[in-house]
Amino acid sequence: MNTFGRIFRVSIFGESHGAMVGVTIDGLPHGIKLNADDFTADLARRRAGAIGTTPRVEGDIPEIATGWFNGYTTGAPLTILFRNENTKSADYDKLKDVPRPGHSDFVAYHKFDGYNDYRGGGHFSGRLTLGLVAAGVVAKKVIPQVSIEARLIEAGGKTNIDEAIAETQKQNDSIGGIVECVATGIPMGLGEPFFDSAESVISHLAFSIPAVKGIEFGSGFAASRMRGSEHNDLITDSSGSTATNHAGGINGGITNGNPLVFRIAVKPTSSIAKPQQTLNVKTGKTESLTVQGRHDTCIALRVPVVAEAITAIALADLLLTERARKNR
Repeated sequence: MNTFGRIFRVSIFGESHGAMVGVTIDGLPHGIKLNADDFTADLARRRAGAIGTTPRVEGDIPEIATGWFNGYTTGAPLTILFRNENTKSADYDKLKDVPRPGHSDFVAYHKFDGYNDYRGGGHFSGRLTLGLVAAGVVAKKVIPQVSIEARLIEAGGKTNIDEAIAETQKQNDSIGGIVECVATGIPMGLGEPFFDSAESVISHLAFSIPAVKGIEFGSGFAASRMRGSEHNDLITDSSGSTATNHAGGINGGITNGNPLVFRIAVKPTSSIAKPQQTLNVKTGKTESLTVQGRHDTCIALRVPVVAEAITAIALADLLLTERARKNR
């Protein structure tokens, strides 16, 4: 149930305050050069500690446990582990009975009959994106011709992100944001309409990122207010280049060779120090909750590298699927 991909298959595991988190990648070609240092740059971009992020800082040292030998992938499932070392589980004792508004606590409690690990959000924590980022590093090696870059373009409705975060911290609150991702060098023809169209696959992975609530490609929702003569991207040469890119690099669910452009909406962090009313699942009564622990003022600050990772994973799977289709 916790697996994504037709050929490049990714499965993440672990809990926020458990012994470890990690990822297993199956269907990975053999002979790909890989070492622990390859993960350093992307893991550093995801790591907390900057203003607006949680004070919980982990070492995030990757342990390549399986599917790797003498510096190369073997073709067997590749497993990468990250140990959890900086945890303060006592901060979450009260949340066993008093779920945080806006978080998975309440629904997880009911879905798993109270057996869920509630510490730090358990398996629902943003800590699990560590496995996605690691998988993204590996996926980029499958699509070396593709360049992917994401950035936070707005936080709390403002383009002055530092100012928005400073104001929010003073109020013991949190804010969301919008992350834009652009990928270039994508070959034409990736995507398996209808159900595994390029947009479908990317969107599926985008919503695996905790706190993501929406996605749009190219002109996105603004396209609903445009005319066809305005939105249509005029083809200018035989390579498929277009005068505009309102489609965001995808037509009919298939990549058209132009830059892939999409934006994701990230909601505000659920855990805030401001008092809120919630339900005590044991007493059945509402009560005031002030969340303890270490949390992000703006989780969207740490999402760009995760957005790049899921894009790489999606494109790697689509590319390997296309190759398999052509070799039938």
